[in-house]
Amino acid sequence: MTGKDTLFVDMTAATMQDSEAAYGLISDAAIAVSDGAITWVGPVTDLPADLRDLPRQSLGGRLVTPGLIDCHTHIVHGGDRAVEFEMRLNGASYEEVARAGGGIVSTVTATRGASEDELLAEALRRVDVLIAEGVTCIEVKSGYGLDIETELRMLRVARKIAESRPLRVKTTFLGAHATPAEYSGRDDDYIDEVCIPALRAAHAEGLVDAVDGFCEGIAFQPAQIARVFDVAQDLGLPVKLHAEQLSSLGGAKLAASYGALSADHIEYLDEDGVRAMAEAGTVAVILPGAFYTLRETQAPPIALLRKHGVPMALATDINPGSSPLNSLLLTLNMGCTLFRMTPEEALRGATQNAARALGLTDAGTLAPGMRADLAVWDIRHPAELAYRIGFNPLHTRIFGGIA
Repeated sequence: MTGKDTLFVDMTAATMQDSEAAYGLISDAAIAVSDGAITWVGPVTDLPADLRDLPRQSLGGRLVTPGLIDCHTHIVHGGDRAVEFEMRLNGASYEEVARAGGGIVSTVTATRGASEDELLAEALRRVDVLIAEGVTCIEVKSGYGLDIETELRMLRVARKIAESRPLRVKTTFLGAHATPAEYSGRDDDYIDEVCIPALRAAHAEGLVDAVDGFCEGIAFQPAQIARVFDVAQDLGLPVKLHAEQLSSLGGAKLAASYGALSADHIEYLDEDGVRAMAEAGTVAVILPGAFYTLRETQAPPIALLRKHGVPMALATDINPGSSPLNSLLLTLNMGCTLFRMTPEEALRGATQNAARALGLTDAGTLAPGMRADLAVWDIRHPAELAYRIGFNPLHTRIFGGIA
């Protein structure tokens, strides 16, 4: 297939556009593509006369959705934490794991010791699994360097992913992820001497699309995050935030006050925070992988998010510690099974709303003007994407109009 002037036919299209039909579903649909972008979508019977002579490509009666989007990942990192996973299951406490060199310290050490080539090779192994599930766009965070040199290295690797694979990558600076051992007890000094200078350097190098932070009792307080967000604002960068994952510190409300793209995790989010997000248009990014891995019991307030019309996205949060989850399809199932999201909410969470969480206006739905990033599935109904466990029904992934 080429990326120019193609008419895809013989399909059911789950456009994920807002419409009266669930999933924005169109039966016997056609999608016209030119130069990597969608120019027309609709029932084949409504095909405009000027498109009828385009070269046709049959999709064999299959279901087509927008390419999936994983809008929250830590996919670039060194090492793994399988041994400490085993230690915890054998009864070791968090403190015992930490004394043995586990926890984020081990990931920081491994990431600092890895070259760009090594980090890229490891990241691509994980990326390829997502691509095989119909993912066409991912977000990649820094945050395991916690020094200027390694934070920049992680972001350079994230940019190289898009050069190495047919995949769109949005980068996020997460210097305010944790305080490294050499700054223990000096969180403010770390923000001033490492995090903010690293952000400025990364922006100057063109490596940053957005800025994130971890607002939590074990990480940074709202006032410290605000200092980082002030710099992001000065640099013209959008923000997002790990918020209300383990406790309620008002991080989501803080993020909303900056017009944040998203607030992520949000298990302990209260109604005031939900209202603030609704007013700001901030997306709630739901991350069931961390909830599952940490064996948490406080679920995110899905009913409140629905009540106030806050768009919900779903993502893997793939990382070596709290969410070693490398499947966006499994994430859809977990969002439904663990949090009682509907299959349509789950699929919107990995398409339309995931795009919103990344500030993308040309992805996440099948509509004229959108990128021709499509996933073609061997299934009858879109609910099957969230229904099955450990099964990948992808037939073809089309990226920029090219399979």
